[in-house]
Amino acid sequence: MNTNKAPKRFCIIGCGRVGINLAVFLARQGYCPGAFVSRTRDSAQKAKDWVQGGTVFNDPAKAARDCDLIFIATPDVQIKPVCDQVAAAKGFDAHSVVFHLSGALSSDILSSAREKGAATGSLHPLQSFVPYAPDASSPFQGINISIEGTDRAQTMGQQIVTQLKARPFTIPTDAKTLYHAAAVVASNYLVTVEHFALTLLGSAGLAPDKAFDILAPLIQGTLGNIASQGSVNALTGPVVRGDETIIARHLADIDKKMPRYSDLYRLLGQHTLEIARMRPDFPRAADPKLTDLLKKTSD
Repeated sequence: MNTNKAPKRFCIIGCGRVGINLAVFLARQGYCPGAFVSRTRDSAQKAKDWVQGGTVFNDPAKAARDCDLIFIATPDVQIKPVCDQVAAAKGFDAHSVVFHLSGALSSDILSSAREKGAATGSLHPLQSFVPYAPDASSPFQGINISIEGTDRAQTMGQQIVTQLKARPFTIPTDAKTLYHAAAVVASNYLVTVEHFALTLLGSAGLAPDKAFDILAPLIQGTLGNIASQGSVNALTGPVVRGDETIIARHLADIDKKMPRYSDLYRLLGQHTLEIARMRPDFPRAADPKLTDLLKKTSD
C-alpha cells in the first residue's frame, strides 16, 4: 500500500464509460494505473489496454488492496454493495481514499470504507460521457465537478479535479440530493419544457425540422441573459409585464386545441409569476387576475 501523503496509484471498480475515461485521463496526468475490475473481464481489460498499465482483477477487494486511490464507478445501485464487499474483505485501510462518481448519492453510502479508516467522498462530473476513443479530447477539461466527503477526501478531490483541468466545487454531504435535483431540473426538465414549446409550434403548423431552428436563438439568448443578469432580471414576457389578456388568450387556445398541456402551462405560469413578483417593475395590479388565470384546472 502506498503511504505517501498524496496517493497516486489508482483503482477503477466499474469500467464503463466514465470509469475508462477517468482512468485514461488520470494516467495522462501522472497518476499510476494500478488495478481494474468490472462486471465483465473484457471491460476491465479494455481499460488496462487503453491506459497501457495496471492489472486486471476479478475480485474488487484485491484490486482495491493493491492501490490507495479507489474509484467506485459502478451504477448507483451497486456502489454500496461493492463498497461493503471490499471493506469486509479488508480492501481498505487508513491510507485509502475512496470515491464514488454518483450524482444522486452522497459519500454516506461509503460508510463501511470510512469505518476501516479510509477517507471517503464523491466526485460528480456534470457531463455526459461517450465511450472513450483514442483521438478524443478530454471530456473533463473545462467542466464542473462537485466534491463532497471527509476533509482528506475533499482535499484529494480538489487536486484530482484541478489536474484533470476541470472546475471543482464543494457541496455539503447532506445537500447531495438537492444538488442532483438541480442538475435534473437544469438538464432533463429543460428538455421537457423545450419539447412543450416545439409541440406548440408543431400544432401551429411548423415542421419539426424548422421548429427548433426558429426557437434556438431565443433559447440561447435566454441562457445568455440568465448568465449575465441572473434568473430574476432575465425574465421577460407577458407574465412579468402583467399582460393578463395575452395569458388568457394562450390558455383559451391551449385548453381548446391541446388540453393535455393546459395544466403544464398553468403550473409553469404560476412559478413564473413567483419570479415576476421579485421584480420592482412588476405591475402589482395585474397580480390577482394572473393568479386567477393560472390556477390549476379541476380534475
